[in-house]
Amino acid sequence: MLAENLENWAQQERQEGEKLGIVKGEKLCVEKTARNLLKLGGLSDELIAEATGLALDEVAKLRIDYVEWKYAE
Repeated sequence: MLAENLENWAQQERQEGEKLGIVKGEKLCVEKTARNLLKLGGLSDELIAEATGLALDEVAKLRIDYVEWKYAE
């Protein structure tokens, strides 16, 4: 019984870890897409937010990060 409970617990933890990994990977992919759109230029934060599903404040932060990176070179 104890071994079975431990196995069930371990399986649930693995599944939860996989789900978290997928969510994190999707978020990174969306942020990468937003950064690529910022690099293209000419798009407003609102359009990038709409295209990627990111919140407007997240896009604004990515824009600040991009500008700082661009001018640090």
